[in-house]
Amino acid sequence: SHPLLESRQPDTQRPEQELTGSWGHGPRSTLVRAKTMAPPPPPLAASTPLLHGEFGSYPARGPRFALTLTSQALHIQRLRPKPEARPRGGLVPLAEVSGCCTLRSRSPSDSAAYFCIYTYPRGRRGSRRRTTRTFRTDGAATYEENRAEAQRWATALTCLLRGLPLPGDGEITPDLLPRPPRLLLLVNPFGGRGLAWQWCKNYVLPMISEAGLSFNLIQTERQNHARELVQGLSLSEWDGIVTVSGDGLLHEVLNGLLDRPDWEEAVKMPVGILPCGSGNALAGAVNQRGGFEPALGLELLLNCSLLLCRGGGHPLDLLSVTLASGSRCFSFLSVAWGFVSDVDIQSERFRALGSARFTLGTVLGLATLHTYRGRLSYLPATVEPASPTPAHSLPRAKSELTLTPDPAPPMAHSPLHRSVSDLPLPLPQPALASPGSPEPLPILSLNGGGPELAGDWGGAGDVPLSPDPLLSSPPGSPKAGLHSPVAEGAPVIPPSSGLPTPTPDAQVAASTCGLPDHLLPPLGTPLPPDWVTLEGDFVLLLAISPSHLGADLVAAPHARFDDGLVHLCWVRSGISRAALLRLFLAMERGSQFSLGCPQLGYAAARAFRLEPLTPRGVLTVDGEQVEYGPLQAQMHPGLGTLLTGPPGCPGREP
Repeated sequence: SHPLLESRQPDTQRPEQELTGSWGHGPRSTLVRAKTMAPPPPPLAASTPLLHGEFGSYPARGPRFALTLTSQALHIQRLRPKPEARPRGGLVPLAEVSGCCTLRSRSPSDSAAYFCIYTYPRGRRGSRRRTTRTFRTDGAATYEENRAEAQRWATALTCLLRGLPLPGDGEITPDLLPRPPRLLLLVNPFGGRGLAWQWCKNYVLPMISEAGLSFNLIQTERQNHARELVQGLSLSEWDGIVTVSGDGLLHEVLNGLLDRPDWEEAVKMPVGILPCGSGNALAGAVNQRGGFEPALGLELLLNCSLLLCRGGGHPLDLLSVTLASGSRCFSFLSVAWGFVSDVDIQSERFRALGSARFTLGTVLGLATLHTYRGRLSYLPATVEPASPTPAHSLPRAKSELTLTPDPAPPMAHSPLHRSVSDLPLPLPQPALASPGSPEPLPILSLNGGGPELAGDWGGAGDVPLSPDPLLSSPPGSPKAGLHSPVAEGAPVIPPSSGLPTPTPDAQVAASTCGLPDHLLPPLGTPLPPDWVTLEGDFVLLLAISPSHLGADLVAAPHARFDDGLVHLCWVRSGISRAALLRLFLAMERGSQFSLGCPQLGYAAARAFRLEPLTPRGVLTVDGEQVEYGPLQAQMHPGLGTLLTGPPGCPGREP
């Protein structure tokens, strides 16, 4: 067996009264961890200098720089050979930094220490690329003094990245850093046209290692595999569960947590999503909250990975959905009927196209547009949702009879249950290991014993650098042991890894969670008088929790992860194909409610009931098809916890 890491939660920040945690230490109980978050430290002005110093470069014959660290950025000014009138790359926003490390030269005569940061800036074409910036700390006569200064900078930067408070007395040492957070990564190797596994190896694992996050990685093998895994997970050994796939895998994880006997504590386990699927709606909402511009594909993955590296748990509303048979499941995304669910399910045969499947499915759906008769009833929200911007004019209820918007503005299959340390992976960073190994991942992970240097930061023949062992292993961490890849064969799980034993394929039953739906009468019985009922012919009906229906589709621009509301949107019959197409095109900007479409309706609700009166149709929950028939649902505010990273400035790229 091997030592297990404790889950620890540091002081947290709650900008604008939002409950936001950060990576660090806390109580072993995730429920207690969510409730005992300390008040935030006093905010620092974005321009307040925290550290300032002069550094050389690697190699030593390069220029010299003055570095200034603030709470938002690292400012770099060249001093020699001559100051730059217009510095290039002189501002490194912390939103673009994944992590940092300290290094030492392998030459025994070099008394300097080195400070290296990993960044992902946007290139001229708008895409992110990984770069490293390495600075030489040589202001003192001895290596020990230079190392202490390099560690002071690396520790301060890491604290800022993780939301940890810095001491006011200026004593910044590696002792401030907690043990690395331990994540369970669940990867669907077939997600995103089969690119999920490649993207995970090439981008996700290197970045989270640079951030100093410890992890164990498992590839899912079948539908509901993730659900089975989390049902038997020893939660005290993990700080978060992150899915590397589309929205479907996270749906399995959340329902698996709620199926556990200890669901009240289990559901507070922070969950995250790194988008590698065809449907990446939640990741689109996380990306928007982080302040990034709308993105798709690899760009969206890199943005969300940067946010994950920063840590930060945010309350997540979950919708309890009861189906006609009486079975129940939980939704974090949407319930759809009509055009949206038709496109979602009928486009499954185009899954090899990735997100383009929805574009093709929409075109085909418009060509064979159907209407569905049904009855929608809902319990109106007692509080108004957050006001959208003027461009997102929110339609309001006109009466209890009608609601209309204001006229206003193929991969090779990998063995089951293998962790990344068990697989002979050609990773860019061989130092990657799983937390099932005798030592947790070092806080600062390096490529081949030294940083990858950009062309203008290194040269042929330079003395290579090696990791600084003191900062690479936080206080209290055991020493590392080497791992040999196991032979291809039966799945191997470390006995104390916190993972359940593999089980044969089995049909996973509906949720057995004991959480009561106190707002819902039994399905099929009359509704209370304070409910609103609409009946008619619909083209589509969508009940959505977050803002995004897809990575580039903003269905409810004013929605928040924890607003306690289910946002009901519908389109009645009588709309032309051209008008419906305009609605979806406007949804890319979240401006569909400003088109003045008379068939488009909206209501904010706490619970709803949908009764299809058409004998045939398709219903989906989080993009997965469910049994057709009456259903009802109730929102449970803040039931889960979502890893979102720190909030950004909406509409502005950091």
